[in-house]
Amino acid sequence: MRKTASLCVLRALLAVSPLVAPSAQANTSAGTFGSTITVQSNCQVVSSNTLNFGTQGVLTANTDASASFAVQCTNTTPYNVGLDAGTTAGGTIATRLLTSGSATVSYKMYSNAARTTNWGNTVGTDTLSGTGSGSSQSLTVYGRVPAQATPAAATYNDTVTLTITY
Repeated sequence: MRKTASLCVLRALLAVSPLVAPSAQANTSAGTFGSTITVQSNCQVVSSNTLNFGTQGVLTANTDASASFAVQCTNTTPYNVGLDAGTTAGGTIATRLLTSGSATVSYKMYSNAARTTNWGNTVGTDTLSGTGSGSSQSLTVYGRVPAQATPAAATYNDTVTLTITY
């Protein structure tokens, strides 16, 4: 009886086996697509610091200070960095003014440590030129408060706009 039962099971399996599909083989197809980016010339101010002349008493001698800021331009982009006359009325590129109320303290800004090259905003005349590297580039402004009549005790401020022409 065992043989008969085993044969019956085997026959049943063989009868069903044509219903079981052979393993399917996957078909594939490939294609390609492009990727693109257009990098245009661009510059931006990355960071800036305050030109701080500290706390002074009477202004009988030059008071020097410096501050740094960073610009970033696309690689190989030529640029010029200019500094305006500031926001204090009466200030000029040659002599900027710090103000407290109606009182002022004059100061100057230079593009070199010797403080001989005035830093203004006329491209090709008194701006600082460079070429972008694609990375942040640090620049330094050198300031000087020259000897002058000392105004009333107070905190004097000005805001200078930095412009990058590229």
